[in-house]
Amino acid sequence: MSVTATIVERPPPQARGWPRSRLIGYALVGVWFAFGLGIVAYLVFAWNAEFFAKYAPAYLKGLGVTLSLVAISMVLGAVLSIPVAYGRMSKNHFLSGLAYCYVYFFRGTPLLVQTFLVYYGLGSFRPELQTVGLWWFFREAFYCGVFAFALNTAAYQAEILRGAIESVPRGQWEGAASLGLHKLQTLRKIILPQALIVALRPYGNELILMIKASAIVAIITVYDLMGQAKLAFANSFDIQAYIWVAVVYLVIVEILRHAVEWIERRITIHLHR
Repeated sequence: MSVTATIVERPPPQARGWPRSRLIGYALVGVWFAFGLGIVAYLVFAWNAEFFAKYAPAYLKGLGVTLSLVAISMVLGAVLSIPVAYGRMSKNHFLSGLAYCYVYFFRGTPLLVQTFLVYYGLGSFRPELQTVGLWWFFREAFYCGVFAFALNTAAYQAEILRGAIESVPRGQWEGAASLGLHKLQTLRKIILPQALIVALRPYGNELILMIKASAIVAIITVYDLMGQAKLAFANSFDIQAYIWVAVVYLVIVEILRHAVEWIERRITIHLHR
C-alpha cells in the first residue's frame, strides 16, 4: 500500500507594513504640511510691521469689494438660472436648444475670456451704448465684472438646479397630482425642499469657485483683494503682499466649506434619525 504525499504550496506572505498608496498619500500630506509650516515660519521671522500697518486697511477694503462682487453675482446668477434651468427641462425644442447653447458657451469658455468680452468687447460699442443709455453701466469695471460673473455662474447654477430637480423621483410629481396639487405648488412644497438638499453642496462648491475666480477682475483694474495685493507688491516689492492674500483666500474658503457642511447637517438631521 503506497502513500502519496501532497505538497500544498503556501501563498507568499503579504508584505508587512502599509500599502504603497497609503505611504504616497501620507508623503504628499507631509509635503504640504511642511510647505505650510515653511510659509508660517517665513511670516513669523520676516514679519514686517510697517508693511502690515500700511497695507492692511487696503486689504480690508479689497476684501469688501471681493465679497460684494461675489455676493451680487451669485444672487443675480441664481435668479437668471431659474429660466435657464426651465428651458433646459422644457419639451419645447427651441427653448431647450437656446438654454443648451447658453450653458454650453458659458461652461465651455474661460471666465477670463468672458470678462474680457464684456469689459473690452462691449466697450468698443460705446456710441451705441450711450444712445440706449447703458454706457454708465459698462464703463465701470466693477459692473462689468459683476455682469460677466453673473452670466457665468448662472450657467453652472442652472445645471445644478436642473440636476437636483431631476434627481427627485417622478413618483413625487404623480403623487402630488393625485392629491390635486398644482404643478407650482408641487414644485414649491414638495420638489424644491428635496432638491435643495441635493443641490446644497454643489452650490457651496460653486460659491467657493467664484470666490477664488474673483481674482480675475484685478486684471480689468478692479481693486478687489487681489488688486490691492498687486498694488502693494508694485509699491513694496515684498512677496508678503501675495502670501497674505493667499492666506486670506484660504481662510475664506475654509469658513465657507465648514458653513456648508454645518447647514447640510442641520437640514438633513431628519434623515439620520
